[in-house]
Amino acid sequence: MAAEPVVALDLVDTLMLVTDTDHIGDETKYAKWWELQADRLPDVPPPPVSATRRLRSVLRELFDAALAERTPDQSAIEDLNAFSAGAPTSPRLEGWGEQAQLVVRWHDGHDGHPALAAIAGGAIGLLSDPAKLSSLRRCANPACSMLFLAENKRRVWCTANLCGNRARVARHYERTRG
Repeated sequence: MAAEPVVALDLVDTLMLVTDTDHIGDETKYAKWWELQADRLPDVPPPPVSATRRLRSVLRELFDAALAERTPDQSAIEDLNAFSAGAPTSPRLEGWGEQAQLVVRWHDGHDGHPALAAIAGGAIGLLSDPAKLSSLRRCANPACSMLFLAENKRRVWCTANLCGNRARVARHYERTRG
């Protein structure tokens, strides 16, 4: 579940709409999802599951609106911005010379959560970049609700080995059925 370059898409994909399967529905699954995302987010304990589900809902509304080329509910945009602003960042210089590096410091004393703010910031980056947004796709399998960024214009399946393979098997079955 850590396949997309934007963590926000991985979060949205934790809820399979067609089967109503929630991949962060219990504490074990929730902890595992955060563990899979650990190297892509601030090093902090996971937020409450209710806050994560709320952000997931906001992201789904915004990504669905983008795919449908419709204006989303303004409250969804406001909620996304609130998640992003909930844990502001500041750049810091650490080291000097050859060891100098930019480090981002997360400020979590603003009623927000750094990991959710990072996810919201990534979503804002995607939604505000027309080139990236044009690569946002919904899986072509009607029994799948996964969203992904297509590396090439021909990609239509969330994963070739799951939905793509199922489609190939179904086409083969139809061709060879007696």
